[in-house]
Amino acid sequence: MTVQSSRERATFVNTVQPGSFLTLHYRLTGPDGADVISTFEEKPATLSLGAGQLAPAIEAMLMGLPEGAHETFELPAGAAYGDRNPELLQRVKLSLMHDLGDPDAEYNVGDVVSFPTPDGQGAYAGVVRELGTDWLLFDFNHPLAGQPVRFEVKLLGVME
Repeated sequence: MTVQSSRERATFVNTVQPGSFLTLHYRLTGPDGADVISTFEEKPATLSLGAGQLAPAIEAMLMGLPEGAHETFELPAGAAYGDRNPELLQRVKLSLMHDLGDPDAEYNVGDVVSFPTPDGQGAYAGVVRELGTDWLLFDFNHPLAGQPVRFEVKLLGVME
């Protein structure tokens, strides 16, 4: 019988696969280089790959990476969050906003407003882009749609 020492044993490192459970630090920056989100100065994030917590294009970049990897990816305009869709710019009557929400609410350009999904089980957000006398123009595109992004990741743990 042959016994291997710990130095002789091959080290097995988990790699990211579909459905992997990940513990990681990550940073997402927009075209101006400013952080959109970063966990590097905080507690690491945990997520399940394929659960929709990251954009599919970003998840694809993680596939096959080994535990312990520290990588940065450049995604061209539109690759991470799609192209801007002009159909996702919609005018909403101010009277409807007051009927469905706070009748005393005031809105300003740049405000992010949450709307319930038709089934009432979720929510989606729109950004006020213009104010009319009796309407608001909302942009329901992802804020980084049509933009190049940089994604930095440090994989702390990978469980399959």
